[in-house]
Amino acid sequence: MKVRAKKHLGQHFLKDESIAKNIADSLTLNGYTDILEIGPGMGVLTKYLLKKDIATHVIEIDKESVEYLETAAATQNLDFRIIEADFLKIDIKEFFKEEQFAIIGNFPYNISTQIVFKTLENRRQIPEFSGMFQKEVAERIAEKEGSKKYGILSVLTQAFYDVEYLFTVPPTVFDPPPKVDSGVIRLIRKENYTLPVDEKLFFRVVKTAFNQRRKMLRGSLKSFNLSNKLREETIFAMRPEQLSVSAFFELTAKIENDGNRD
Repeated sequence: MKVRAKKHLGQHFLKDESIAKNIADSLTLNGYTDILEIGPGMGVLTKYLLKKDIATHVIEIDKESVEYLETAAATQNLDFRIIEADFLKIDIKEFFKEEQFAIIGNFPYNISTQIVFKTLENRRQIPEFSGMFQKEVAERIAEKEGSKKYGILSVLTQAFYDVEYLFTVPPTVFDPPPKVDSGVIRLIRKENYTLPVDEKLFFRVVKTAFNQRRKMLRGSLKSFNLSNKLREETIFAMRPEQLSVSAFFELTAKIENDGNRD
């Protein structure tokens, strides 16, 4: 039995064994006992996870893939849990309670950034994350300040995780092949992942700044009703892509302490 790739689910099945093994081996397996693979398809990555000393769980929305995996598990006596659900809609605690677990996968391009944002929301339970994205998205997550690729996704992810771009993957190793290269990245949660500023305000500052990324911050952050004194500070003459993550913390703290803020 072979599962048919479905365009509406953004499925591109990995068929290269060595790349699947490299993705599985990118995990440090440090400080947790469970791993969740998102979108396993026909399990090419799953089988390499099953060789590790870790409890493997997979979550799959495609009924045909679920049937394939259930058959494989039964006939080959494989020990892993199959969750038939949409990762973006599940309550993490329903499946993992308070346990720490890692995330891995060859992610569908059309939901990959949403997977990252859900990971950030649940970062207290996710110490590590490794997976394949469209190359441009992978580069954006890993990018440092000073680049046009650096943006909201870069800053918010790097506020909580150390990000490493691991390797590039060509379209030819997928069935069907996508039209672009893919990239594999690894996120390892920072030892101290508590922000030094108000979290909601930090998110709002970052998103507002990059929504008008060509403007200087004193223009793009106008909606914060900044005092004239604060607007004259040097940092407000900069554009968002010039600010490191720590500079965004500094910027948020200045706004937080500004008596004129709404």
